[in-house]
Amino acid sequence: MEHQKSFIPFLDLYKINRPYHERLKKKFSDFLEKGNYINGLHVKKFEESFADFCSVDYCIGVGNGLDALTLILKGYIVLNELNIGDEVIVAANTFVATILSIKQAGLKPILVEPDEDTFVLTPNCIQHHITNKTKAIVPTHLYGQLAPMDDITALAKKYKVLVISDAAQAHGAKTQDGRMAGGLSDASSFSFYPTKNLGAMGDAGAITTNNEKLAKIVRSISNYGFSKKYVSTYAGVNSRLDEIQASFLVEKLKDLENTNQVRRNIAKRYSAEIDNPKIRLPLWDGSEDHVFHLFVVRVQNRAHFCSYLDTCGIGYLIHYPVAPHQQKAFSEFSELVLPITEKIHKEVVSIPLNLGLGDADIDKIIMTLNQY
Repeated sequence: MEHQKSFIPFLDLYKINRPYHERLKKKFSDFLEKGNYINGLHVKKFEESFADFCSVDYCIGVGNGLDALTLILKGYIVLNELNIGDEVIVAANTFVATILSIKQAGLKPILVEPDEDTFVLTPNCIQHHITNKTKAIVPTHLYGQLAPMDDITALAKKYKVLVISDAAQAHGAKTQDGRMAGGLSDASSFSFYPTKNLGAMGDAGAITTNNEKLAKIVRSISNYGFSKKYVSTYAGVNSRLDEIQASFLVEKLKDLENTNQVRRNIAKRYSAEIDNPKIRLPLWDGSEDHVFHLFVVRVQNRAHFCSYLDTCGIGYLIHYPVAPHQQKAFSEFSELVLPITEKIHKEVVSIPLNLGLGDADIDKIIMTLNQY
């Protein structure tokens, strides 16, 4: 019983969302009273608010993050800026959804090793993989840390290829001059899965861009390809942001800058106070380019470390236990040898970093890791 009382979960969504309960109940009541359930005023309000937050011209709400990235790629195919079979460079250590979206759009993923210290793609990683078949680069802002987008964009312009960001974990991450994650590339995809820094109460996603033509096409494709009601111009899908989820996201977006800073403050404590040669901390310069969706450490003997955390009552997760090229679903990549990616996937462990942690929890986590 004592062990259960002192257990620190990796994440307690109920605790994190508890401060919003009254505000969200009011939103739900308003939703019921208005009786507008699909593509109503709440969706419009969120799209306008998130576009403004990201300093872009357009935001299109969709069903989830996977759909968001897939729809961007399909939109560029409609615009003839991509063609079926084109090669798309993507980080080999990204979440599988990034690769699935490329495949589902009829394009060919080219898996590239990330920078070992930051886990993200850099121009040095990308340079030697660009061929005349490369038509797009999809950097992932993994764990909440921005890839070096100015350098990647400069490289892309040199080779005349698109840059499409997977920003599913990077809501509110910004460059040193204040530019937001959603406005650093030709288009960006977001997930609002409940665990995200900006999390809905179910699945939700969005696309941000300054490209008016792309925005119009993506909006159409996400709604059966309609150009007007019941008239399909494109072979579309049904992937719309839910009206009630949009209303919740409007409320939570108001606090995102503050909640991201809370995450950074915890990360600063971890970075300054965890001191153990057996544990490799994430590389971070203290700037706002990281929103710490996850705080990921590396250890050589992960099974032993995780067993230790279990014994000490510290929750954890592994993001991610199996590299994409070693997944059965991606058997076409099984012959690839990607030592950096494979090493990362064998060593990473995510420790608790969220808004539900109190000072005593943070103290215990730091002490526990230092005593390992």
